[in-house]
Parts: sequence; C-alpha cells; structure tokens
Amino acid sequence: MFKNFRPELLHPATHEQRIRLIFPTVFVIIFLILQGDSGLSSAAKTHLKVKMPAKESTPETLKPPYLKKIGERGDITIWIVDGTYVRTHIDEEFTNYGQHGGYECIPKNEFWLDKEAHPDEQKFFIDNLLEQRRLMDKGLSYDDALEGADKKEHSERERAGDVRKLTRGGNLPDPEKVHVRLWKKLESGVSVWIADGRLVRSVFDIDFTEGGHDYVYEFVPQNEVWIDNDLEEIERPYVLLHELHERNLMAQGWDYDKAHENSSKLEYYCRHHPDQLHDALAKEGWE
Repeated sequence: MFKNFRPELLHPATHEQRIRLIFPTVFVIIFLILQGDSGLSSAAKTHLKVKMPAKESTPETLKPPYLKKIGERGDITIWIVDGTYVRTHIDEEFTNYGQHGGYECIPKNEFWLDKEAHPDEQKFFIDNLLEQRRLMDKGLSYDDALEGADKKEHSERERAGDVRKLTRGGNLPDPEKVHVRLWKKLESGVSVWIADGRLVRSVFDIDFTEGGHDYVYEFVPQNEVWIDNDLEEIERPYVLLHELHERNLMAQGWDYDKAHENSSKLEYYCRHHPDQLHDALAKEGWE
C-alpha cells in the first residue's frame, strides 16, 4: 500500500534540512535562534519563551500520510492524505491538494488530496491536477500549468452554481455570505470567523487555503480573520495562530512575504510544541 512512499523526498532541499525535520525539538529551535535575520525576528521571539531540551530526543519516525485510495487515472494513483500530518511533519505549505510538480514530497505518479472536513470539492481538485499534468506534459512550466488549470477549475465552479449563491439579483458578491459562524471577537475589535472555504474559492480567490485576513485579501472585510471550515477542528488553532501573528506583524508595517515566513516558523514551532500554543495565542490577543 505504501510502496511508493519515499521518505527521502519528504524534505528534499538539503541534507541539513532533513536532519532538522527528524530532530525538530532540537535542531529546528537551535537553527531559528542562531539564524538571525532568517530565523525568528527579535519581535517574534518575544512571543515565545523557548525551552531547550536537556538532551537529544528520540528521532521522529515519519509515517506514510495515506488514508484512502480513491481512484486511478492512467498511471496516476489518487490518495486522500492526512493533511494535518503532512503540514506538521513533511511540508507546512501543503494545501488542499497537490502533485509532484508543486510538492517534491509527493511521488511523481500520485495526486494527494487533503482529508476535508466537508469533502465536497474533490472533483474540482482532481480535475485541476489532471489539467496541470496535461499541460506540463505539453512542455509548460509548473506555474503556467497551474494558471491554466485554475482557469479550468474556476469555470467548473461557475457551472456548479457556487457563484450564483453570492451574486443573486446581479449584485456584487457579498463577503458576509461566506460567514459560517463567529468563532470569537477579540478585545482589539478583530472578529475571527469560520468561513465557507468552498464559496471563498469559487467566488473570491481560488487559491484561498486554510485562512486569511484583511491585510492580505481585499475581499475580507476590515478587522476580520477567516478560518477555512474545511480544516479539521484539531488543526484550526495552529492556523489561527499563523493568521493572527501574520496580521499583527503586517499591522506593524511588515510586508506580506516577511510576515508570512515568520508566521510559518512560529506555527511550525507550536505544531511541535503544542503545550506552548495557548500562551502563543494569548500573545496575539486571543484571550
């Protein structure tokens, strides 16, 4: 069942990066502290008190992330995978789905789809991946193939009627219609909403994944943070931390790329140190 899973592809950039992945509680923390500008910034370090372990921990054994085989297309096998595990242990940037062109950890003849809390977008994702593969086989780069596949997926979403749900009567899309429930309103005035991820992707931004806020997405109302309802409950607090931290940094004048990178490091740290998640969220205003 897991014969195609190759651990050497899980974090392919360098040998040193693989070592940091295998020993997250030691090497990642040391790396972040010593890296200076490329590690956590001075401002971000104040959000966590890092406790160094007294001795090396037992090396982590990576497991195959496969949950269920759902189909085949020619020589391609399509898998539902544990996205939470992938983002925590393999590639923190893994989104709703992917293939080898976008994620080197995925074997070349496999498509990976994250296990959705609401599994109603699988057809869109599979068709997108198939179009990516078709265009790349014709010689297009991954980025160009992804752009073409996104256009095809958007057309399919329009035909499914998603856009009409937010534009009845010829009106412009109403972002409030994607609100599922208010998670919490912070003392700062920021409202955190669980949002209908499918509608956001169909109407506003096909690349919306996991969460977002008003400093990044112009369609998100002022002082709002959206968390994708496709995320499983257990993963939402880590994405929440990422979005709140990123938003707070951008409010201080950081550009998106720098704020996102810093927030990804903080999220990664807390995924491996869940006992510090509560305090990290409190530092971002989540009391």
